[in-house]
Amino acid sequence: MTRPLYVTIAAMTLAGAAQADTLTVLAPDYFGSSWGPGPAIKEGFEAQCDCTVEFRTGDVLPRLMLDGARLEGDVIIGLGTDELLRARDTGLFTDHQQDLTCLSLPVEWADDIFIPFNWSHVAFVYDTTRLETPPGSFAELVERDDISLIWQDPRSSGAGLALLLWVDQLYGDDAQAIWENLAAKTVTVTAGWSEAYGMFTNGEADMVLSYTTSPAYHIMAEDDDTKAAAIFEEGHYFIAEAAGVLAGAAQPDLARDFMAYILSDEFQQMIATANWSYPSALPRDEWPEVFRDLPLPETAIFLSEDEADARRSPALAHWLEGMTR
Repeated sequence: MTRPLYVTIAAMTLAGAAQADTLTVLAPDYFGSSWGPGPAIKEGFEAQCDCTVEFRTGDVLPRLMLDGARLEGDVIIGLGTDELLRARDTGLFTDHQQDLTCLSLPVEWADDIFIPFNWSHVAFVYDTTRLETPPGSFAELVERDDISLIWQDPRSSGAGLALLLWVDQLYGDDAQAIWENLAAKTVTVTAGWSEAYGMFTNGEADMVLSYTTSPAYHIMAEDDDTKAAAIFEEGHYFIAEAAGVLAGAAQPDLARDFMAYILSDEFQQMIATANWSYPSALPRDEWPEVFRDLPLPETAIFLSEDEADARRSPALAHWLEGMTR
């Protein structure tokens, strides 16, 4: 059976030029797009590494699980926190060998394999011109009958999975009733974030499942301050994206240099506005002003990868029961 190929977005070496070492980075599709963080990261790292960075984009975790030891690459970037256990259990990663004392996350992070490069909280984003009084708690969201929602399927979306575990953490065995209530006010459940957010910005629902950092894009890129994240008193589910070095890397030294670059001020300064998320290794007073001004939840809800993996299946069973009633 022919395996699908990643789409190569790196520029080819000019004909006749000396062949530089190539660092191959496997990344999600959004990473390599013209509006994603990949192009700026490629330019920045190439300026200091005397190498060529080649991003190969696609569905990262499925490709990792399917190809296994046959997977060719040096670094994988863009794994969500709730995917890390499955990635780790492949045995395909090696130590990153970086000092993580520079991390500025709202949760503890000690990991020899994976480095978080950005983070946010999952939240319901609303249009202030459409919804004047947003819910101030998850309980209020559940109780109100004047709000329409769009969110993502937990079986196909990282944000959807985060919502699943968020509800599970807050409500446990009572989660099925919560899903029944949310289903009644849901316009649709989409496979991924882009479709859901596009429908929201087209005015098809009052609120959409996204991130506390999403309004920063509208403020900076569109000069639009009408989008805001509803902050809930119970706390918000924390999610980060991480990178790791593949044990079979053809360029292990370059791979670890890239991991060090992830933690550098240059990378961290660019990731906020390149990926519309909080940088993982910058103190808040060094974030871009628009991010410093965004409201932060008082409580970050974070499950270890073992807890998230153990609770995924029972939480999904509650979701399926609630959504089909």
